Amino acid sequence: MSTTAKSSEKQGFAAGAVFSAGVLLLLAGLWQAFLGLVALFKDTNTLIVVGQKWIFSFDVTAWGWIHLLIGTALFVVGIFVLRGALWAGIVGIGIAGLSAFANFLWLPYYPVWAILIITLDVIIIWALAAHRESIHLIDR
Repeated sequence: MSTTAKSSEKQGFAAGAVFSAGVLLLLAGLWQAFLGLVALFKDTNTLIVVGQKWIFSFDVTAWGWIHLLIGTALFVVGIFVLRGALWAGIVGIGIAGLSAFANFLWLPYYPVWAILIITLDVIIIWALAAHRESIHLIDR
């Protein structure tokens, strides 16, 4: 295999990883926003179970706003990553890190959901950090 073929294959993988990160940003943003709305519109039949008190516990409504804002930011950044904006890749790493941290603190309230979002955030951070120079390839 020639050097140009390997380079082309590497660029294709990198563009695919960044595209996947953009789609995951959109999904994680939608899921976070959904979780925020569930927390904001809670009633007696809510999906959120509040367990024992933790040192970093917040009111469920406060968590709802936190998740709604982070989810909206993830979704908007995901759109710009898919459009090939380099700044969106950098901001996406920061927002995904913030999302992972917020979901770590959310573990006492909804552990399965929080672990799912943390996992997505780690994959997003890896794809954007490892292939940030390939973000502009998506726009083609």
